[in-house]
Amino acid sequence: MKTLFRSSIIILLSLITTNVMAQKKVKTLSLSKVIDFPAQKLWQIVGEDYGSVAYSHPRIIDSDYVNGSLKAEEGAERVCYFNDSHSQFLKEKIVNYNPEEMSFTNQVFQAGKFPVDPEYTKGVYRIEDLGNGQSKMHFDMQFRTKPAIMGALMKGSFKKLIEDYFIALEYHIKTGEKVTKENFKSIKKKVESGILNKSVENTSAKK
Repeated sequence: MKTLFRSSIIILLSLITTNVMAQKKVKTLSLSKVIDFPAQKLWQIVGEDYGSVAYSHPRIIDSDYVNGSLKAEEGAERVCYFNDSHSQFLKEKIVNYNPEEMSFTNQVFQAGKFPVDPEYTKGVYRIEDLGNGQSKMHFDMQFRTKPAIMGALMKGSFKKLIEDYFIALEYHIKTGEKVTKENFKSIKKKVESGILNKSVENTSAKK
């Protein structure tokens, strides 16, 4: 009986230690961007058109719903391909879907060839209504790499990726045009220089 009790304690301590060590290796990242566009329309692109993220992401070649998912809702799943051969991909799932608060959590459940642990990799999207036709896009990410030593390197890569996504998202929502790897360089220049806003204003004036 004592032996069984001792073994149970050892197993419990081992599980606790393993969980603590795993949490220590989890990295976090928080970014946000103010976009001159109404929050509800931004939510339509980010939160409702979940399966078509490739249209507003500079690195994603193609994306679609998978496993029977047909629309953005709790439990909806999508796949994102990062190369033409579709060998580099992420499969993701919506949890905590909250249209009223314009937020959801995007949980990775299959990472393909990417060096991340799906169990500890997810991002929270949230859109804040600033009024006067402005909104703020928030993105809070946590991830764990395989191997763990790559964590610091990947954090820098993820930061740049999300910053570029914000730029691409702003361009797509204002023009309706698809963002690709090929056109993103010129798009980035337009957004950062303010040329995009001027061209949108001119188009609106003509209408």
